Amino acid sequence: MSNTLLRTTAAAALALAAAPIHAQDVACPIKVGILHSLSGTMAISETTLKDTMEMLIDLQNDKGGVLGCELEAVVVDPASDWPLFAEKARELLTVHEVDVIFGNWTSVSRKSVLPVIEELNGLLFYPVQYEGEESSKNVFYTGAAPNQQAIPATDYFLDELGVEKFALLGTDYVYPRTTNNILESYLLAKGIPAEDIFVNYTPFGHSDWSKIVADVVALGADGKKVGVISTINGDANVGFYKELAAAGVSADDIPVVAFSVGEEELSGLDTSNLVGHLAAWNYFQSADTPANEAWVTAWKARMGEDRVTNDPMEAHYIGFNMWVNAATAAGTTDVDAVRTAMYGQEFPNLTGGTATMLPNHHLTKPVLIGEIQADGQFDIISQTDPVPGDAWTDFLPESAKLVSDWKDLGCGMYNTETETCVQIKSNY
Repeated sequence: MSNTLLRTTAAAALALAAAPIHAQDVACPIKVGILHSLSGTMAISETTLKDTMEMLIDLQNDKGGVLGCELEAVVVDPASDWPLFAEKARELLTVHEVDVIFGNWTSVSRKSVLPVIEELNGLLFYPVQYEGEESSKNVFYTGAAPNQQAIPATDYFLDELGVEKFALLGTDYVYPRTTNNILESYLLAKGIPAEDIFVNYTPFGHSDWSKIVADVVALGADGKKVGVISTINGDANVGFYKELAAAGVSADDIPVVAFSVGEEELSGLDTSNLVGHLAAWNYFQSADTPANEAWVTAWKARMGEDRVTNDPMEAHYIGFNMWVNAATAAGTTDVDAVRTAMYGQEFPNLTGGTATMLPNHHLTKPVLIGEIQADGQFDIISQTDPVPGDAWTDFLPESAKLVSDWKDLGCGMYNTETETCVQIKSNY
């Protein structure tokens, strides 16, 4: 063999050795599914997340894509129709053959998608706060679990505002009902009498809030401090806050802390009468960090000065970048390989500090309490160190004994008492 041929062969071998493992199996372009409602009651919240994903994909393509391939966004509209979410997820995986899906907002839509994702071994990144009580090997939950939002917000009401009576107002579906079950149990353990906890559910798109607001006001007739914990979702929030203002209810009278109202929802409201009400998230646009300043500047340059950022956007920002890094480390977009590479992934969050992906498919996240300002932004009045997300709450007896560990135990519902991996029947 000639020296020239030896040198050529050696150079080729070195090039192959330097290439990411399995990269040769990746089909270009790499397809990224975007499963967010662009019409219907949830479009008010989800359209921005579609825009976010398209921006993230474009930014990554500007860096050269992933594994030498350009990323292609595949957008579908499940139209706030929960069964349609499942159909569109199946379409993304079987017709478009996407490598990963970023999507959903409501838990009922996620529950609809879950059997499809598991059947077809897809990979879903879910970016919104949720009720917990779930752990799928095919889902990474980049939004807050209850111990990263609902419980800290309740503690703020109890410890900082002296709230004595609680109105738990929610939209009638999985997330509010399960979250409120957890909060009722937590409040009872904190010594709040059952008669001082008022729970009410309304359908998606509910618009007549006069009686409910009147009932909340009546709770304080005995002079006890009343607070509202809101798991109202979608455009129903518009009517709720308008009725509060019409009834002359200020944040000093009855504070509201919302778990599904951020900058995007407030951008469509007259916030002058909402000043002082609260929201609990893991990110606000007003976070004063260099990373967030760069993100907000880039977003507004792309979308316009009037467009705001919000918490689920940051969840997609973190989840997408972790997926890019995991695929790069694995040398493939294969779901099982990417899943393994996701454990322990770290990425800077936009509020300072670092997010870490845990073996239970949840992130570490700081908890922020923000106070609504007249301009529709939030003044951050409380921020914790990063809190590890808990898939199974400590405040429901059937869940307190469960842990999720897909890395070492290979189980999302491990019973610590029986030391076995179990399946528990969902209530929904």
